[in-house]
Amino acid sequence: MKARLPKGYGNSAPTNIQQLAKQAQKMQEEMDAASTELESKEYSATAGGEAVKVTVTGGMEVKAIDIKPEVVDPDDIEMLSDLIIAAVNEALRAASTEKEEVMTKISGGLNMPGLF
Repeated sequence: MKARLPKGYGNSAPTNIQQLAKQAQKMQEEMDAASTELESKEYSATAGGEAVKVTVTGGMEVKAIDIKPEVVDPDDIEMLSDLIIAAVNEALRAASTEKEEVMTKISGGLNMPGLF
C-alpha cells in the first residue's frame, strides 16, 4: 500500500520551500535596509519645559545634550540629573518605537527571532 501525501506535499514541496526562502531573504534585506536608515536618524526630546534637550541616534547613542544655563543650580544637581535622564529616556523611547513600527510593517507582524 502506498502512502498518500496531502495535496501540496508532493513534487512541488521543494519549490514552496525555495519560494519561502526567497521571501524570507527579501524580508531580511528590507529589514537590514530599514535598520540602517533608522540608525542614521536622530530623535530629540525635552524635559523641564525645554530646559534640557537630548538628541539620540536610531542606533541608541546619545548625540547631544543641550542645557539652558538658567537650569544649572549648583545646589540642586539632582534636579538637573533627573531632567537629563527623563529627556534621554524619552528620546530613546521614540527611536525604539519607530524601529519597532517599521520592522512590524515589513514583517507583517510576524515575530521572527534573529531577524531584528
